[in-house]
Amino acid sequence: MKDKQFECGQCGASLEFSPGTECLTCPYCGHENPIAPVEDTIEELDYHEALRTAADTADLEERIEVDCTSCGASTTLAPNVAADECPFCGTPIVKAGTTHRILRPKALLSFKIRREEAQTAFRDWISGLWFAPNALKKRGKQSERLQGVYMPYWTYDADTRSRYTGQRGEHYWVTVTRTVTVNGKTERRRERVRKTRWYPASGQVRNAFDDVLVLASESLPRKKTDDLEPWDLRNLVPYKDEYLSGFKAESYKVPLVAGFEHAKYKMDPVIRASVCRDIGGDEQRILGLDTEYRDITFKHVLLPIWISAYRYHNKIYRFMVNGRTGEVQGERPWSWIKIAFATLVGAAIVGALVWATNA
Repeated sequence: MKDKQFECGQCGASLEFSPGTECLTCPYCGHENPIAPVEDTIEELDYHEALRTAADTADLEERIEVDCTSCGASTTLAPNVAADECPFCGTPIVKAGTTHRILRPKALLSFKIRREEAQTAFRDWISGLWFAPNALKKRGKQSERLQGVYMPYWTYDADTRSRYTGQRGEHYWVTVTRTVTVNGKTERRRERVRKTRWYPASGQVRNAFDDVLVLASESLPRKKTDDLEPWDLRNLVPYKDEYLSGFKAESYKVPLVAGFEHAKYKMDPVIRASVCRDIGGDEQRILGLDTEYRDITFKHVLLPIWISAYRYHNKIYRFMVNGRTGEVQGERPWSWIKIAFATLVGAAIVGALVWATNA
């Protein structure tokens, strides 16, 4: 992801990738330049081998990163841009970055949703927010505030073997007699009550995980980016510089090892569900669980997100649009003035109804 510029063959301006196509387009004269297809296959890399050869692997590249002094995000700027606004917090940034060696991305999903489509989805989302500040709704009308960013992700594959100890619960019914009071009279009633017998259980389950997706950035709220899923990873294409032309890209800040710890967290519910099925019965308790991870492979990929950052009362709120599906997620501020006004109006209406009732 080096600073690479693609010139228009007709007017010499910088070509930009056109979302939803396989072309670079000139924003001035409209000339199109098709992106040549790549025949390379997207290979999974061996996780442990990458850790052993991290210092001299051929999959490393040098990249100039521009760090935001406010939120710490590392982004790239277009070759002809000397200053810009950080897409993650709105802080002005200047192109005076440092060079780092990082693992180059193997694949990406290109932007499919155009800026105008993302803006419409973003505006519709904002209009549905109750008690949002007027400044936020105004920002929703400013399309230039929405920036296309390729975000770094890890994907992990792994085979797991999990040994467990637990308990299997089996339901049974008993009849009990209870004393109850009905209309001031004491009665004895027989009722059926469900109980559970618990039996010891132990065993082993295996699972195969494919493309467990982990955000490799700390610039966006992980919960919100997880809610942007699913991504159509089956449509990943080999990485080419052309797809980034006209967009920003963030460098990964979550290392490969830390990313796999996040992947384990996402695998855990699946593993536990497998254990519960293996235990059987009507209820299950997992008392001990030891998981071994084998044949771990990974990919470094880039996924497209339209981002808008908004400052309100010295706090940063981020809004995101999935660049493939148009799904919108975001953090939202509240206008306490609107809430207070609505509360006063509600109280006035209740007071008026009470007065009318007693009049």
